[in-house]
Amino acid sequence: MRRRDLLKSTLATAAATVLPGIAAAEAKPVPLPNDRAFWLQQMQRVAHPVLDALSHRRLKALMPVEAFKGNEESRHHTTYLEAFARTLSGIAPWLEHGPTQGAEGDLRLHYVGLASDALAAGIDPHSPDYLEFGANSQTLVDAAFLSLAVLRAPQVLGSTLHDSVRKQLAEALRATRPIKPPFNNWLLFSAAVEAALFILGEPWDRSRVDNALRELAIWYVGDGAYGDGPHFHWDYYNSFVMHPFLLAILDAVGDQDAAWKAMAPAIHKRATRYAQMQERLIAPDGSYPAIGRSITYRCGAFHLLADAALRQMLPEDLSPEQVRCALAAVIHRTLTPEGTFDTNGWLRIGLSGHQPSLGESYISTGSLYLCANAFLPLRLPPEERFWSAPSAPWTSQKLWSDIDLPADHAIEG
Repeated sequence: MRRRDLLKSTLATAAATVLPGIAAAEAKPVPLPNDRAFWLQQMQRVAHPVLDALSHRRLKALMPVEAFKGNEESRHHTTYLEAFARTLSGIAPWLEHGPTQGAEGDLRLHYVGLASDALAAGIDPHSPDYLEFGANSQTLVDAAFLSLAVLRAPQVLGSTLHDSVRKQLAEALRATRPIKPPFNNWLLFSAAVEAALFILGEPWDRSRVDNALRELAIWYVGDGAYGDGPHFHWDYYNSFVMHPFLLAILDAVGDQDAAWKAMAPAIHKRATRYAQMQERLIAPDGSYPAIGRSITYRCGAFHLLADAALRQMLPEDLSPEQVRCALAAVIHRTLTPEGTFDTNGWLRIGLSGHQPSLGESYISTGSLYLCANAFLPLRLPPEERFWSAPSAPWTSQKLWSDIDLPADHAIEG
């Protein structure tokens, strides 16, 4: 009953949510009367169809496959793993450390059960929903996102699993080892798989971690940004992949090598700077530049900003509450427009509504669930400043309403 009451309250909150339009010129914060309830409601809209269907071994039967014209059949071999792994990577911190009491505690316990059952269904080779690890190069990407979930929830998705499930998970991850990653951000995917195997108590390949960390150090171009390979790209892959994966890998295995441990201060400094730049990209109305590949990942473009907020590694000039409001505005702009979900609650290709022309050749329904990584701060308890402080305008709202702020400056190193 308490879970039902929470669902009702979150739906009411979402209905009351209004984004600032012209009023943003007066630096008025986004009027979300209960930010955490709004985030929980949006998290459930994204995660529930995926986890519920897979937990009943019905994901392949129920989830539609929208894809680039002509690629629908090939995407059937990858899209289900994409949907599950990306969803789980975003909600894993909340599953691991969210509230244990009250309505939200009941909700979290329900989702822990769904996630555990879904994981067992997806890694069982005899399941109708087996997720085909290693069958296609794309499965390396999403084995890595599943690994990221393990790194973020090592108890719920690791040590507390039944031994047979934990062994099947390790076998599934190892099945992607023959896939050779291209010379770009994919190196981090191979490294994340190895880090997850370490967390699971399995033999792991240190050289794949070392290769990724060393190459990323070479590809650093300055002021918090990495090239995606030897060249820089105007897109959100520093946030989609590079910074969050670097941080998570170092959390897991950074102490296993003195050279890796020595890299940590610079990696953290650069991530903090990139998070600072991300907050400045959020316009007064919650929109942001629609640039580069994979723009259909919606609010997942701010994966790193959400991760920095969770880790409490925001720069001094960004208050947690203004980041909460900025991210809430982005979530609202990208997940609430008409057409974002189909009539059965599955995400559709687009940035703001249904915009299928934005779907590149590798994009399909499952890809879109990277947006779940905007929900990382739900791991912070309600009494933390991120949630408890009054709403506050973010940087662009302040600057475009004549508030005097110090100029922005690059970092060195």
